[in-house]
Amino acid sequence: MIRPLFAAALALPATPLWAEGFQRVETRAGFLGLVEGRSLTRFGISLDVAPGGTIAGQAFGRQVRGAWRWEGRYFCRDMVVGSERLGDNCQLVQVRGQTLRFTADRGAGDTADLRLK
Repeated sequence: MIRPLFAAALALPATPLWAEGFQRVETRAGFLGLVEGRSLTRFGISLDVAPGGTIAGQAFGRQVRGAWRWEGRYFCRDMVVGSERLGDNCQLVQVRGQTLRFTADRGAGDTADLRLK
């Protein structure tokens, strides 16, 4: 009976159920095609990610500034919110409709969904 259980485990989707319907953004060009000229928003947050590698905006009344780059298949950012430095983090980016999902630590950490406006 071990073999059928093993086969069933292999048949499970590689993508967690919470990510269902999201597609990975694979390239810098694909990412820019989504965000260029638009803001990333969420309750209390509005960010602009510019093609030149800057991040600017507001988060709950505090200024957000930073820099970003595309590294391999990940969005890497170094941000400061108010006086708090968040530091460098490379994130998996996924899209579903007008929602971008950023998952910290190259896809192994916390997620944040932001809407494209």
